Amino acid sequence: MPNIRLMLWGVLAAILYLNYTTWLHDYEPQVAPTAQTSVSTSTGGTGPAASAPANSLADSAPPSPDSVPVPAAPTAGAGAGAGAGAGAGAAPPAASQAAPSAASDSEAPSMPLHVSTDVLEIGINLKGGELNQADLKEYPLRKDTPNIPVRLLSYEPPPTLYLLQSGLIGAGGEAAPTHSTVWKSEQKNFVLAPGANELRVPLTWTDGAGLTVTKTFVFKRGEYAIGLDYAVKNDSATPRKLASYAMIVRHWEHASRSYFDVETYSFKGPAVYDGTRSKDLNVESEGDAKYAAVITNGWLASLQHQFVTAVVPPANQPYQYQLQVRNNEYLIRATGPFVEVPAGATGQFHEELFVGPKLQSQLAAMGRNLERTVDFGILTVLAQPLFSGLNWVHKLTGNWGWSIILVTLLIKLLFYPLQQASGRSMAKMRAVGPRMKQIQESFKDDREKLGRAMMDLYKKEKINPLAGCLPTIVQIPVFISFYRVLLESVEMRQAPFLLWINDLSSRDPFFVLPLLMGGAMFAQFRLNPPPPDPTQAKIMQFMPLVMTGMMAFFPSGLTLYWLTNTVLSIAQQWRVNKVVEAEAAKQRA
Repeated sequence: MPNIRLMLWGVLAAILYLNYTTWLHDYEPQVAPTAQTSVSTSTGGTGPAASAPANSLADSAPPSPDSVPVPAAPTAGAGAGAGAGAGAGAAPPAASQAAPSAASDSEAPSMPLHVSTDVLEIGINLKGGELNQADLKEYPLRKDTPNIPVRLLSYEPPPTLYLLQSGLIGAGGEAAPTHSTVWKSEQKNFVLAPGANELRVPLTWTDGAGLTVTKTFVFKRGEYAIGLDYAVKNDSATPRKLASYAMIVRHWEHASRSYFDVETYSFKGPAVYDGTRSKDLNVESEGDAKYAAVITNGWLASLQHQFVTAVVPPANQPYQYQLQVRNNEYLIRATGPFVEVPAGATGQFHEELFVGPKLQSQLAAMGRNLERTVDFGILTVLAQPLFSGLNWVHKLTGNWGWSIILVTLLIKLLFYPLQQASGRSMAKMRAVGPRMKQIQESFKDDREKLGRAMMDLYKKEKINPLAGCLPTIVQIPVFISFYRVLLESVEMRQAPFLLWINDLSSRDPFFVLPLLMGGAMFAQFRLNPPPPDPTQAKIMQFMPLVMTGMMAFFPSGLTLYWLTNTVLSIAQQWRVNKVVEAEAAKQRA
């Protein structure tokens, strides 16, 4: 008994320590963004024109797509799209790898543009036409700071540097509008008009020798997908070969997992999809840091907890993917094949961008399995249907908390036959409890005879001693899947339930749900027969205390699921006990 007491005191001390350190973590002083970091709607600006510190990967020239096959040539005068180009020929010279256009002027002043839609606040730097700031209007950074939105892209220096760059490169070192080129715009502010479903932001560039490019960002109401179109007009006397590219540059820091921060359990870094499967790239791994591949029908992305920035190249086009890592920055890029624009003809290039929350409906609408950026882990086969069920119920209830309760009830009904069989076995064990105790007293000095007598009793009463563990074992994968869904689904981010539960994706601020869950688990323990092994029985006595301490820091939605599941199990077991007792009484009569 003293050992059990010592263990209980140790568990209690651990729980108190975890509560104290969590309090320090939650209530440490928060640094709010300064005025310079917020989008300025009054001036139409988004900060300094410089979008990256010196020596940044953001300034590196895109490589020539030498290894990409050259598409077939179009007919003379026809539009040369991203899917048609010059006939097969020699690869462009390596000089194009460091070929900013002749019209580039990296020192020219560049006033940034301000774009506002119903869901996005975007900053576009005219140098390179890069997206260098993105605020998500509908997603506050914290529940208690509704006026400070989540910021994905940022031109600020480390540790927040995060840019989405794009451009065209010319074959043989010819002038082309890369991400170092200064573009022109007729206006500084672009606002999605009331009732309008689309907002187009055109930028123009010319080399002064007949080549004119219009780069257009296309925003749509309610969507985080951004279209990127290039319209090329070649009025020169010679054909021009161009290739489009898009890349993400981001600062990164080594991060360790913390029990007090669920976000640290989500992957943060670059990822690619090769048309078959997605792959997270570890920038700290020597192999992944040199990743390079030619991919058709893929995508690249920069992932973090519940949010993503992605580039989706056009279908059926071989793009050269490459990851570069320098110091604490990484660059993930996709470069398309060279396309010839004949003299006097036009050509088009296109990519799709995504900057926003991991809303599965919008990600899936972009195709290419972009919804795989939502990482449910190895149990995706369970987590995905679970999320679909929660989402469907949420459409009926409008509350994610009630959705969790109702889906838990549906899961309970699904496992009802298994739970019923287990419950009957547990009820029978409870009924023969006095006889089991008598056998234990009779053979307490002979464990071999005790085991044989217990097995004879189990056979005679048709009891399976392991049946009570089976439902718990079966529900462990469901429990883990529920955890992954609550952790990764941005749909449940900061979702309120009732009263003090104002965020199902974070812990209960007053630890009420964990305490209720611990009480329910203790009641369930008292309802079921104790294990035959005395040591095991003592361990099971303080398991509710251990689970309460653990669940105190888990998302409250997960605690709500476990509490609901435990209460339903108690109700079912209580009913089964009554039925078995009635059957036993009838047999005796």
